[in-house]
Amino acid sequence: MGVKEECFSAVTELITLAKLKKGDILVVGCSTSEVLGSKIGTDSNPDTAKEIFDGIYGVLKKHGIYLAVQCCEHLNRAIVTEKATVPFSDEVNVIPQKKAGGSLATVAYSEFKNPVVVEKIRADAGIDIGNTLIGMHLKEVAVPVRLSLNKIGKAPIVCARTRPKFIGGVRAVYDQEKL
Repeated sequence: MGVKEECFSAVTELITLAKLKKGDILVVGCSTSEVLGSKIGTDSNPDTAKEIFDGIYGVLKKHGIYLAVQCCEHLNRAIVTEKATVPFSDEVNVIPQKKAGGSLATVAYSEFKNPVVVEKIRADAGIDIGNTLIGMHLKEVAVPVRLSLNKIGKAPIVCARTRPKFIGGVRAVYDQEKL
């Protein structure tokens, strides 16, 4: 299975396990260097990024789920997404590049119809490809999601979904659909 197919499979499974629905946001952090078996930040690859983007974006569009792509630390892990995802957020003025933002963010910026970059987002779920640290962009409370795949290419993947906080203590009754 190639990288594109692995991404398609992982995101399809994550949508199901995380119970994502139309209008939700999925954040993706990715090191194409790690996917190719190199150390993070040493082998950024736009062709690999395009395969990853193509494997993920089509699935999300089909389900009406928004994609948010995390930039690398050189852009303070800013987010590239469609304007419709964050209609009221303050945009920042930067165009991701291969070595300042990362290959996946650069591809996303070029592929989205109306791309914007924002400093932060509160996503409903996420997939971290290659230990890029997406936690800062997930809503509270993040819950690990274990997929049947544990790597894309040579990069380890970690997935999470979020759930509402529990409040009210021992007397509270909780909606089982939101667990």
